[in-house]
Amino acid sequence: MRPQDANAAARAAFVRACTLDVMVRKPGNVSVASAGHGMQAQQFIASARAASQPLFEPGAPVGARIEGAVRASWAAAGCNTNLGIVLLCAPLAAAFEQQAGGAATGLRAALARTLQALDLDDAAAAFRAIAHANPGGLGQAPQQDVHAAPTLGLREAMALAAHRDFIARQYQSDFAALFDIGLPALPSSFSLMADGTAAETSAAVQAVYLAWLAAVPDSHIVRKHGEAVAHSVMTAAQGWQCSAAAQAGQLDADPAFIAWDEALKSRRINPGTTADLTVATLLLHGLQALLQQPWPAWHGT
Repeated sequence: MRPQDANAAARAAFVRACTLDVMVRKPGNVSVASAGHGMQAQQFIASARAASQPLFEPGAPVGARIEGAVRASWAAAGCNTNLGIVLLCAPLAAAFEQQAGGAATGLRAALARTLQALDLDDAAAAFRAIAHANPGGLGQAPQQDVHAAPTLGLREAMALAAHRDFIARQYQSDFAALFDIGLPALPSSFSLMADGTAAETSAAVQAVYLAWLAAVPDSHIVRKHGEAVAHSVMTAAQGWQCSAAAQAGQLDADPAFIAWDEALKSRRINPGTTADLTVATLLLHGLQALLQQPWPAWHGT
């Protein structure tokens, strides 16, 4: 597979991950079945398509990918739909490019190298993107506030926010949680780019979403509503994990599951960070599958 073909496949995987994210009901979060928080599912799909080009721009630094994708998304959707998704997926995109170009260390090792190489320019571009997106509950930080010029590289700046933001923590930990929490939640039969049944796809995406929501207090909920509310949602998700396993992809037809979704939205509780982590998990799975194609495919003409 030529580099441009690998890049096109990766872009398609990103758009597919974002699309699946909103095609499936995820309580508290926007979906085709349930709009919310002043947004519609189609805005997320439009912003994913717009973001895919700058996010996978060949040779682009991580910060430039973030800034370009956020600005393109805002132009397409008219609001912040995917800042967290972009922050998570930009390093994945850069690491995938390394591997598709012939590196033989594996995507996880390439991702660690990508994060370690982040510099001041990456931080400046990311800060501009975050300020432009202006996510709910952003506020101001005592150190390395995004409204001022950074004095640290992006990885170091993210480390300062790691205690309060789970996405920032991934930059500090080489995205360990995606490999340790996200990927294991996906059924072994799942393929991002294959067309499974609606029930199979729904079950896979909801399994990942519930795994994240049950394991980690959602950072967006914490910022908007506090720790207690985030923990109450986490506890509820733990119960729904058991139900999901028993119902084998039929949660969408469960009136109680629908009611939970509606109740969270009525209280303006949005597990937005959990949705971002869900997309990143789906993309990571898809990129790994691409790289697992026979070695000669990456070096042909």
